[in-house]
Amino acid sequence: MIELGIKFTLAYLLGSVLGSLIVGWLRGGVDIRNLGSGNAGGTNALRTQGKWFALWVMVVDIGKGIAAVAWIPALDVPGVGIDAAVSRDLILYAVGFGAVLGHVFPVWFGFRGGKGGATAAGLLLYFDPLLAVPVLGAWLAIILVTGFVGLSTMGAAVGAAAFIGLTRLPEQHAFFTFSCLVAALIVYTHRGNIRRMLDRTEPRFRRFQGSK
Repeated sequence: MIELGIKFTLAYLLGSVLGSLIVGWLRGGVDIRNLGSGNAGGTNALRTQGKWFALWVMVVDIGKGIAAVAWIPALDVPGVGIDAAVSRDLILYAVGFGAVLGHVFPVWFGFRGGKGGATAAGLLLYFDPLLAVPVLGAWLAIILVTGFVGLSTMGAAVGAAAFIGLTRLPEQHAFFTFSCLVAALIVYTHRGNIRRMLDRTEPRFRRFQGSK
């Protein structure tokens, strides 16, 4: 279990590297947590800094999750090695969840991160590229009908978990558990969006500002 703990921690630390703050630093010290909604994710990056800024934020946030699961699970930690008693699936999906958790609660940035959507989506599609159609389809359908980015992200996450449960069980129970944990975390991080939708104060996609 020491191997699991170390690799989960490494993934969490890597996930704590926020695309918006890295790109903002390169752009002269822009911290989007002080702008717009105050969130460090891609949506607020788009609203406050424009499409190219947001694109690079997405590249970093998606890339770090994929890098974590591609590199960390196979890492031979000095003095620890590979624990044969620990399931490789458990290591893999724990690392993936650690990366998403790091994005939401980044230790490097005062635990004020993004909402996890981009990192989670990148991981789901990396684990199973066939999810691209149902996940992206659900995201687009919801945003086109409602205009709410947060709702579409939650719907895609929950829909992905449901789709995995219907099509991948019982063979891929670890993947299903991972998708459920990710969906629960995504809904939690969007609790403010839920409250604003109920209060009818949540901005819609059509109100996004143009690129800068």
